[in-house]
Amino acid sequence: MPLIIAARRTAVVPRGGGFAAMEPHELAAPVVAACLADAGIGPDDVGEVILSNALGGGGNPARIAALASGLPERVAGLSIDRQCAGGLDAILLGHALIEQGLHDVVIAGGAESYSRRPERARTFADGRPPEPYDQARFTPWADRDPDMAKAADRLGRALGISRTKQDAWAQRSHAYARSHPAERRAEIVPIDGICEDAFTRDLTPRHCALARQVAGDITAANMAVAADAAALVVIVSDRIAARLGRAGLRLVQGVTLGADPEQPGIAPVAAVQSVLSRQSLVPSDLHRAEIMEAFAVQALACSAGAGLASDIVNPAGGALAQGHPVGASGAILAVKLFHALRPGDGPALAAIAAAGGIGTAALLEASAG
Repeated sequence: MPLIIAARRTAVVPRGGGFAAMEPHELAAPVVAACLADAGIGPDDVGEVILSNALGGGGNPARIAALASGLPERVAGLSIDRQCAGGLDAILLGHALIEQGLHDVVIAGGAESYSRRPERARTFADGRPPEPYDQARFTPWADRDPDMAKAADRLGRALGISRTKQDAWAQRSHAYARSHPAERRAEIVPIDGICEDAFTRDLTPRHCALARQVAGDITAANMAVAADAAALVVIVSDRIAARLGRAGLRLVQGVTLGADPEQPGIAPVAAVQSVLSRQSLVPSDLHRAEIMEAFAVQALACSAGAGLASDIVNPAGGALAQGHPVGASGAILAVKLFHALRPGDGPALAAIAAAGGIGTAALLEASAG
């Protein structure tokens, strides 16, 4: 079974901050270098780079990142866009490529620069001027393609999750993040002398009673800030792991499922239920769960819907405390688990929702090698 033997990330920096001038490949390249150094693997051993990127201008960001990282020109690079779920999906795909015997070493994850995303506009055949837009289309039906904040507000109202509960979860995320600095330091690769901590800019002032309203009960306090970051892992075959004598993280089960596009925030519940069922597990068997916090209501709804005990969910804080670099966020969940889990801990869960009603869940477990 393939093994994740290294996992690192940049700090997660709010858009317009210390990474504002950096393109996705410039964020990814130093993380690739750090992962290879941690793994004890040279660039010539790498077979593929799979990179999630949701906000860029197209092309093949994975190829650019591979070249910028000094990998051999034969490493073609594969870019995927599954929005928020893409970073975790890239890891599932990398695992599958190795499991099928196509490669022995794959680097997978995500890189996102919210700061550098291009301006976008729709063109028309009738000669009308281009129309700028912010959110891409995620369904063919305009009335079933909601604004993400408005969808989150509707989810909270449908499930009876009050703003008070949402704000309390956001405060919890900040408090937990501040209480686990050692985990954070182990995860982060400094970039070009920029040593911004992933949490120091996480903004206690957002959590005041006068936080800016975004949509109904959704405020700047209980939704994650848009951010820049990269997060990547090194996945190797059993043969390479045995040669290196390395411990690591095994992907026990992973799945991505579609759900109601009008309620994207709750989409991971079916994926979580699927991976647990396939392994004949129940929620109480889990040691830890990293659940995406694009919105506090999303984390609350998914935790409750999947039957997760609150004390195992995001025990070192989540995206509410650090920010949401869309294409990299799923990979960050895996990086956190890599640095937190120890052999014997039992299975852990990473789960994330994406626009369009998509949910990805993965079960991971620490292996002694």
